[in-house]
Amino acid sequence: AATAPGKKITARLKRTLPVRGPQAPTLSELMRWYCLNTNTHGCRRIVVSRGRLRRLLWILLTLSAVGLILWQCAELLMNYYSASVSVTVQFQKLPFPAVTICNINPYKYSAMKEYLSELDKETKKALETFYGFSEGKSKVRRSVDEWNSTGSDFFQQIPLLKVEDFSRTATDLHSGQKRKIEGSVFHKDSSIVNSGDSNDIIGFQLCDANNSSECALYTFSSGVNAIQEWYKLHYMNIMAQIPLETKEKLSYSADDLLLTCFFDGLSCDKRHFTRFHHPLHGNCYTFNSGENGTVLSTSTGGSEYGLQVVLYIDEADYNPFLVTSTGAKIIVHDQNEYPFIEDIGTEIETAAATSIGMHFTRSRKLSKPYSDCTETGADIPVENLYNKSYSLQICLHSCFQKAMVDSCGCAQYAQPLPAGAEYCNYKKNPNWMYCYYRLHEKFVKEQLGCQQICKDACSFKEWALTTSIAQWPSTVSEDWMLRVLSWDKGQKLNKKLNKTDLANLMVFYKDLNERFISENPANTLVILLSNFGGQLGLWMSCSVVCVIEIVEVFFIDSLSIVMRRQWQKAKKWWNDRKRAGSGKAPQAGDVERQGHDNPVCVDEDLPTFTTALRLPLPQDSPLPRTPPPNYSTLRLETAFTEQLPDTLELGQH
Repeated sequence: AATAPGKKITARLKRTLPVRGPQAPTLSELMRWYCLNTNTHGCRRIVVSRGRLRRLLWILLTLSAVGLILWQCAELLMNYYSASVSVTVQFQKLPFPAVTICNINPYKYSAMKEYLSELDKETKKALETFYGFSEGKSKVRRSVDEWNSTGSDFFQQIPLLKVEDFSRTATDLHSGQKRKIEGSVFHKDSSIVNSGDSNDIIGFQLCDANNSSECALYTFSSGVNAIQEWYKLHYMNIMAQIPLETKEKLSYSADDLLLTCFFDGLSCDKRHFTRFHHPLHGNCYTFNSGENGTVLSTSTGGSEYGLQVVLYIDEADYNPFLVTSTGAKIIVHDQNEYPFIEDIGTEIETAAATSIGMHFTRSRKLSKPYSDCTETGADIPVENLYNKSYSLQICLHSCFQKAMVDSCGCAQYAQPLPAGAEYCNYKKNPNWMYCYYRLHEKFVKEQLGCQQICKDACSFKEWALTTSIAQWPSTVSEDWMLRVLSWDKGQKLNKKLNKTDLANLMVFYKDLNERFISENPANTLVILLSNFGGQLGLWMSCSVVCVIEIVEVFFIDSLSIVMRRQWQKAKKWWNDRKRAGSGKAPQAGDVERQGHDNPVCVDEDLPTFTTALRLPLPQDSPLPRTPPPNYSTLRLETAFTEQLPDTLELGQH
């Protein structure tokens, strides 16, 4: 059977013409075909790029992109399988926080009588003058020496006043005389407890020692608040003059305050507590302070595995004018934080069992540009006076104390001393009270700049407290429990304990679940690049390599072309100038070289058939002529060895 002529022609063409594509005979031909026809930009640029350096750069870029793709895909696969294999739930120990305990009464009144005798006399006289209050001997629980009617000169300078009907006339409660009020009037509070007539306002006047016309009257609608504020003002004057060692002896010792102690089901004692002296609360004691480098932890939640202490309050030795409540104050805090008892302390009742359950939370905020917080406080221009880790409260108190020293020349008693400063007292600083109240007014109105300078801490720990109270001891157990506690304390107390002198405190974790709150940026560099890549891929089918290709063509190559043309113009101008200067006419041989004749455009790749046809001919060579045809080449016998069957009939015709 005769073979079809079309198949024979196809076979002859395959043997004569080069084969490309998937049927390429060599691996290099296959790779070249792939690079020229693929949509992967990097591979195509490797083939079509001119110059070894540029080709090498595209090889490196393409291989780097392939490596990044493999790495990212491996990461995605690892995350996918690691997240979906198993979920592990485990319980861990939580570090127990530091618990600071203070008696509400800072100093034993029996030990402070000799320092406060004059102040107590003036206070009692003010009560008797204005309220008609007279303490009978039957009600006196403490012996107070007889006080003279003159009092100190300082108490006479700043006495309690009764302002009548907001007029400029006030009655001096020390002497009973009326005086004219000058200066501004500041109403400190508004209370439902009034001092008799609603038109009578109680307060005191402070004047600038350097300018007597500069005065301010501070009034209170409640006589209780007025007397307490006036008493605390003079009390701080007195305490600022007593040495620290003496004040520590006047306050409560650990043996005085602590009766029993248990932690995590085991007995503890005063050795587990660290004493520190607070200016307003006297001797305070911190459990688990971490001072020796050891921080206790607990592995079980519940009241049985927390801290349990019984406190001896000793209500009979309280200062009647300084404090009006009975009990203790506690604060739960981190070992590196300062306990601000006066700001966020929790009060504990007497004759009651107070249970405080805790939930632990660690928080982490992002700093700039996401929020205006500080990592360590090193970027805040305020000296940390507390020698503890930075917090917003530490910054505010330190800022006010620094302003106090700069403006008034001395430090406020309730806060730590800056270097080289001393506490204010009326003997050395007679003007400090007026200065302090004026400065505090500016601080509250945010005019000192402290609120603008101080920032929140980026990292902090927080214990959320849940408090519950129960009667303690119960009626049926009161007798034997008080007898046992009195026996345990009997060597130091020569009296039977009263339940109103005791307070039971329990601090524990409600559960061991630690909550961690962390801020993460919603837009990161990776997300930004991913969004850019998604938009480019969606609308232009473009990738990173495509972007590099655009940069190469539209910036590098375009700039090269512009610079090359400018160079050619400059060179032509220079040659024309040289010929004009020498008087020589331009010769026919001085033709500007362009295209492939330009030495700048050196192409290391061999020209193709199409590009070879476009090359210009040499100037002196004759034009090529078409040779006469060789008609013997038109015969089919010269191309094919045998006559095809389908051409026989055509040949006969």
